[in-house]
Amino acid sequence: MEITLVRGDITEQRADAIVNAANSSLMGGGGVDGAIHRRGGPEILEECRKLRASRYSKGLPTGQAVATTAGRLPARWVIHTVGPVYSRSEDRSGLLASCYRESLRVADELEAGSVAFPAISTGIYGWPMDDAARIALDAVRQADTSVEDVRFVLFDSTAYATFEARLQ
Repeated sequence: MEITLVRGDITEQRADAIVNAANSSLMGGGGVDGAIHRRGGPEILEECRKLRASRYSKGLPTGQAVATTAGRLPARWVIHTVGPVYSRSEDRSGLLASCYRESLRVADELEAGSVAFPAISTGIYGWPMDDAARIALDAVRQADTSVEDVRFVLFDSTAYATFEARLQ
C-alpha cells in the first residue's frame, strides 16, 4: 500500500472511493460531510435516505462505515463513517481507528483500489490533529486490506504538516 498526503479539497479527488466524515444521520451536515453532499448532488442523499429507511433506522453507529454512490463527485463511491467526538475524560481512540479500518473493509468489499480520507473527527468533533494523525496512520498501516492507494486529503497547511511529520 502506498500512503500519500494531498493538501486540498477531498471533493476534487479522483479515487475509487472518497471517505466522508459523516454524522450518524447520514443526511449531510457541515465540514467535509456538507461539502461531499453539496458537490456530489442529490444521488448521495437519496441513497443515504434508503439506508436510514432500511439498515440504519437509528443512524450509522460511530466507528462503522457504509458506501453509497458518489453522485457527481470524481469517484465511484462515497464511504460514510462516523467519527467519535473527542473527550478528555474517555478514551475513544479505538472508535476513531475503527473508522479507518471499517472504511478500508468496505473499500475491499467494493474492490476499490484507491481511497481518499479526510482527517476524521478533527473538525467540529474536536480531536487534536496530532493525535488524530497518529491514530489514522497507524490504523491504515495495520489494516489488512487490498487497497493499494490511500490518500489523506488535508484541507489546510497545518493539518498537512501534522500528518507529514507523523508519516515520516
